[in-house]
Amino acid sequence: MALDMTDFPLLAKADVPEQLRKLPQDKLPALSAELRRFLLKTVSQSSGHFASGLGTVELTVALHYVYNTPFDRLIWDVGHQAYPHKILTGRRDKMHSIRQKDGLHPFPCRQESEYDTLTVGHSSTSISAALGMAIAASQAKSKRKVVAVIGDGAITAGMAFEALNHAGEVRPDMLVILNDNEMSISENVGALNQYFARILSGSFYTSLREGGKKILQGVPPLHELASRAEEHFKGMVTPGTFFEELGFNYIGPIDGHDVITLADTIRNMRNLKGPQLLHIVTKKGKGYAPAEADPIGYHAVAKFDPDASTQPVKKPGKPTFSNIFGSWLCDMAAQDERLQGITPAMREGSDMVQFSKRFARRYFDVAIAEQHAVTLAAGMAIEGLKPVVAIYSSFLQRGYDQLIHDVALQNLDVLFAIDRAGIVGADGPTHQGAFDISFMRCIPNMLLMVPSDENECRQMLYTGYQHPGPAAVRYPRGIGSGVEAEQTMQLLAQGKARIVRNGEKLAILAFGPLLHQCQAVAAERNATLVDMRFIKPLDEAMLLQLIADHSHFVTIEDNALIGGAGSAVNDVLLRQGCNVKVLNLGLPDQFVKHGSQQEIYAELGLDSEGISKQISAFLKR
Repeated sequence: MALDMTDFPLLAKADVPEQLRKLPQDKLPALSAELRRFLLKTVSQSSGHFASGLGTVELTVALHYVYNTPFDRLIWDVGHQAYPHKILTGRRDKMHSIRQKDGLHPFPCRQESEYDTLTVGHSSTSISAALGMAIAASQAKSKRKVVAVIGDGAITAGMAFEALNHAGEVRPDMLVILNDNEMSISENVGALNQYFARILSGSFYTSLREGGKKILQGVPPLHELASRAEEHFKGMVTPGTFFEELGFNYIGPIDGHDVITLADTIRNMRNLKGPQLLHIVTKKGKGYAPAEADPIGYHAVAKFDPDASTQPVKKPGKPTFSNIFGSWLCDMAAQDERLQGITPAMREGSDMVQFSKRFARRYFDVAIAEQHAVTLAAGMAIEGLKPVVAIYSSFLQRGYDQLIHDVALQNLDVLFAIDRAGIVGADGPTHQGAFDISFMRCIPNMLLMVPSDENECRQMLYTGYQHPGPAAVRYPRGIGSGVEAEQTMQLLAQGKARIVRNGEKLAILAFGPLLHQCQAVAAERNATLVDMRFIKPLDEAMLLQLIADHSHFVTIEDNALIGGAGSAVNDVLLRQGCNVKVLNLGLPDQFVKHGSQQEIYAELGLDSEGISKQISAFLKR
């Protein structure tokens, strides 16, 4: 339900940026305060990404106030911080629907709004896209301005450096705003983070923070600061040497919560020539004390009471597949000192918190660097260590070349624990793990497993760990079926499926947890139900055995149908010249929109009812 705007009188007058720009500048602090309260009330009712948006309220207001959006291009990186942007760009009254089926997209999305210049969801893309847009504007002799916003976490990725390096050569008119909140979605790591920390702890920033605001408010002083004639002087008194050497005019750091100073500074920078970098300092969770105290915990939230000091306590329940991985990782590490844990995501999301504490010397958070994570593992494996790479399915796409050439080609002993495989749900198409079976099963030397329950997940992780070559276990987001994971680790017979139920004529071949959606259907139709377990190597002997007394096969997987597990089955049947009818069920050839996992499965016909209907139609052909 949309909020009553009588409590937000200034925000009511700023539904779109054109209206915002009609307000007097001295009203911006009050507007920012209203926007922050509106964000708190809406997200607490809808759930979603939260702390990042609280930190970018003033920046969002200043950018839309100064720049002529949507004509001027504003590109947000990742998009966790873009909720205030959505509120100010005509979507205020729909904020209650964010991340929900048929509601607002969880990230900036080109199809949703003309103000969303680039569809985002993954990190470190904003500078590259902004550079491309700036080049296009230059070639068209357009007066269009281009701004990219990137956080101190996202700027650590290789792609961001590639873009900065290229921009320094091309030298287009563009502004990069480094939003430095000393955070990514987890604790920041790496040498660049230490560099930023030195900047913020230095006397220069302290003097600016305490008394230097007046310096930045006037046009002449800022112009002097931006002048290339001051280059050597700046190198001595400011800490932006790194960016200067890349060809950017570095200005900052300045307080990212002082909206008046922000607006003045950005306005003065708007017409400067060449690549500009403005370094602002913000606080993730700003303005809401619990989120300021725990920015990781409030990164993304369920519905909560804003007047309470804590989020609702999660009721004890079944372990998630991530929990199974986290427990196994600690158990395995206790047995084998060679084990090394690597993550390019957040340890909280992959349930590596306990491992990071118990085995700190063997835990490597590589920041947002998927390519590096994979090749780092390759280097470790070459020297006899046993690396385990915990990575989300959609993030592994970024390290695909490294997976092929640095690991699989060399047949190195690396285990990939692939989380968020299949339908993820509310985060939408940028995060659905829809393609990993397809892009991994075509790679030589890969061992590829899909557990149907918690115990299989644990045993497959052990099996993959002991396998002398590249192995992957892909598992979904969320809880399993409630099967208790056996503590004793056991090697699974490689490439062997498991018959769950014997039946006649119809064989249902399930890859992964959708097996449980098929059980009632199999019982109803007296069908054989098989837990396939291995995609590569596929249990071809089992398939040939089933063909002897089954006329119809149904494959089901939580992956794109094109090139997926069903395609692997089809390949075998065609190669053997088998006369059997086959129905492949899985994800269609389209990017799957956001919604809950249950809603999406139902929409795609992958819940029990949908599977039953599709099989009925198949048998009538």
